[in-house]
Amino acid sequence: MKIKIYAIGKIKDFYKTGCDEYLKRINPYCKIEVIELKDEPISERPGEAEITKAKDIEGDRVLKILKPSEYLIGLDLNKKELDSVAFSEYLMKKIEDNGSQVSFVIGGSYGLSDKLKERVNDSLSLSKFTFLHQMTRLILLEQIYRAFKIINNETYHK
Repeated sequence: MKIKIYAIGKIKDFYKTGCDEYLKRINPYCKIEVIELKDEPISERPGEAEITKAKDIEGDRVLKILKPSEYLIGLDLNKKELDSVAFSEYLMKKIEDNGSQVSFVIGGSYGLSDKLKERVNDSLSLSKFTFLHQMTRLILLEQIYRAFKIINNETYHK
């Protein structure tokens, strides 16, 4: 069983500690890999054209290394939300249906490019709240860990 997370942008120390802890906790359940890709520099007050260009460049970086056969789930603020139990069932079904491998993509500060949105096989929202993309990585890892605890009927605080 393998999970990949494509993440735009370098994670800061504050979040890195938490991410590393959840990667360690997930490891007994499945192989997990985070592929960190460079985020595109953007001005303090960018216009739509600059934002679109940055998202396109970031999206192309992901698409360049993504295998055509990978089942890709995009994290998108405006898509369906699941509670933790439903997410655990969803994740296990996707892993079973896709040869024991699932990939997630976390966009940069302004989200996913249109091309990347077209490539994803499914999309989820972690919340209607807007999170820093670095925080999104931590939340996703925690939910993956929680999913494995739920599936294995193991105790995890609620």
